[in-house]
Amino acid sequence: MLKLARRFFGRFRLNLIIGPLCKLIEVVFDVLTPIVVALMIDEGVSRHSLPTVLFYGGVLGIFALVGIAFALVCQKMASRASQGIGTEIRATLYQHINELSYTELDHFGTPSLITRITNDVNQVQLAVALAIRQLIRWPLLAVGSMIAALAIDWRLGLIFLISTPIIAGVFWFVMARCVPFFKELQARLDHIALLTREGLSGVRVIRAFAREAHERERFRRAADDQATVAIAVGKLSSLLNPVTFLVMNLAVCAILWQGGGLVDTGELSQGEVMAFVNYMTQTLLSIVYVANLVVVFTKASASASRINEVLDCAPTIVDAADAAAPALACPAAGTVAPVLTGSAAVPSLRMAGAAFTYPGAMRAAVAGADFSLMPGQTLGIIGGTGSGKSTLVNLIPRLYDATEGTVELFGRDVRTWPLAELRRAVGIVPQKASLVSGTIRSNLTWRDANASDDELWRALEIAQAADFVRANPKGLDAPVEAAGKNFSGGQRQRLTIARALVGDPAILILDDSASALDFKTDAALRHAIHVRSCEGAAAGSMPLTTVIVSQRISSVREADLICVMRRGQVVGLGTHDELMRACTVYQEIFYSQFKREEAEGTTLSAPLASSDTKEVAENA
Repeated sequence: MLKLARRFFGRFRLNLIIGPLCKLIEVVFDVLTPIVVALMIDEGVSRHSLPTVLFYGGVLGIFALVGIAFALVCQKMASRASQGIGTEIRATLYQHINELSYTELDHFGTPSLITRITNDVNQVQLAVALAIRQLIRWPLLAVGSMIAALAIDWRLGLIFLISTPIIAGVFWFVMARCVPFFKELQARLDHIALLTREGLSGVRVIRAFAREAHERERFRRAADDQATVAIAVGKLSSLLNPVTFLVMNLAVCAILWQGGGLVDTGELSQGEVMAFVNYMTQTLLSIVYVANLVVVFTKASASASRINEVLDCAPTIVDAADAAAPALACPAAGTVAPVLTGSAAVPSLRMAGAAFTYPGAMRAAVAGADFSLMPGQTLGIIGGTGSGKSTLVNLIPRLYDATEGTVELFGRDVRTWPLAELRRAVGIVPQKASLVSGTIRSNLTWRDANASDDELWRALEIAQAADFVRANPKGLDAPVEAAGKNFSGGQRQRLTIARALVGDPAILILDDSASALDFKTDAALRHAIHVRSCEGAAAGSMPLTTVIVSQRISSVREADLICVMRRGQVVGLGTHDELMRACTVYQEIFYSQFKREEAEGTTLSAPLASSDTKEVAENA
């Protein structure tokens, strides 16, 4: 918690000072109140003096009004500080999460990160508010009451010295055992968040397979596990108030017993005994409230450690100290221009022994990738599910860093590129079409916020999305619901392809992003991208280099270079004709999708079955 305080509390220093000062003034009046009550009893009630009683009653009324005024100021300071600090922590945490690489995101998991940015930040925010409003009040009130009580009579003060350590011992016993439970409680909440996210995002699949009962049972078990931990910590926490009140009431009885004798001997007045009882009650009630605050701060401490765990996690993919983009930027349009060495163009993409292993994995997801691609060429990557296709292309824009070998763009290792320039040069369309709520325009301008309507329509034309966008009365300003649910799967894919084309990337990666498109639309898309590349070369700018990940032979057969993958290994590399002669895995995939006469070079026949056959290469 102190670590978060040093980082985020500085801007709210004034609120954090004024709030406790106002609470201190309120406490002063609370400490003086029993003395006024004692005077009222001794000088007013005992002597039957109504004016004296009214006078001291008026003093108490003034004390109450002043205390309320300062309490309201303290409340405002606490609200400003807690809400402001919570907002800053949440914003910083969100920004930092977006800077993490896929490796760190995989480590924490999305459900856990959501819980940390919501529930954990709320716990810290609550602790800050209560620290200003309550943590200052109750300890000061307890200390002030104890000093005032000892000033009245030191012998009765011995009761304080005996009862206070007993209550403190109860606190220590309970809190020492509660801390592990609070940490476990947050972990169980992470699991519930995971199940909730899975259930809500996959509700259509769950209903299609009639798995509602199964999912309800999974959620019930997770909720019961969380409830078990909550009940256990609740049982421990429930000991605080009863034990504390027991000690407090026994102490009050002892004070009345001892004080009664002192009143009989004339050493104390009735008002002083009442004041002493009030001080004793204030002190022990303060300890009770502090006990409840300790529970809140213990939860906040566990949450703060989880927040710090994320903030302390340094991204593994960052700009190198000497990172500099190659001399590729065209000053006029911000596009990428060719780099020449002698008379030969530098490869736009080159992998030399590139390999990647996920943390904790038994074997490499990608191993020994060696190939190069010239500007304007197309690379097709094909293979069975889990063969490492997506992992391989994720190395190009540094979504992951190769654990072995190198990945180069335009003659420079991608690690030496500034990330912003690298991501601007590479347009990637992921497997899952991802849109955000807003409009078609707001989704298309992610890569270039200043893109003109002509540029957007040009990208939509290439992506084969212009027709259905024009059919919408609002056109580019048509609304997009969360995750693009108001569009079909094929429409979402085409919109994400158009988004990647805006800003004229030098390299376009289509990671199985045409799986929902029919053969005609897929072919039209590839033709339009080829035309776009040729137009760029004719205009003197960088021709578009394309990387197509697909499980369709028809999508990659015209590629200049086809990479066949199986279990993370590159088992074939060449053109379609070369692979048909030399690569068994490629042949198996081909014959699973087309009639055998295709091998003889006849006209393309219709697929035998679904063109999305996934696993043939794995079974080869």
